[in-house]
Amino acid sequence: MTKLLDEAIAEIRKLPDAEQDRAAALLLALAHEQDDDAANYRLTPEQVAQVRLGLEQARRGEFVPEEEVEEMWRQFGR
Repeated sequence: MTKLLDEAIAEIRKLPDAEQDRAAALLLALAHEQDDDAANYRLTPEQVAQVRLGLEQARRGEFVPEEEVEEMWRQFGR
């Protein structure tokens, strides 16, 4: 195991059980992902629309207030 992966797992162990399970599912998905699948991944039309909306909002300078970002991180234990 690499040092970085070891550090990541140590941090994940500090999370609540549900978040640990979510992180584990993500790691397993990455471990089983085929290179061809990753290279051929395509966004859904809904995802493309959301990305475009976010870019438009950024161009207009519309960002989430810092307080909301900090609260979101608090909810995730940071």
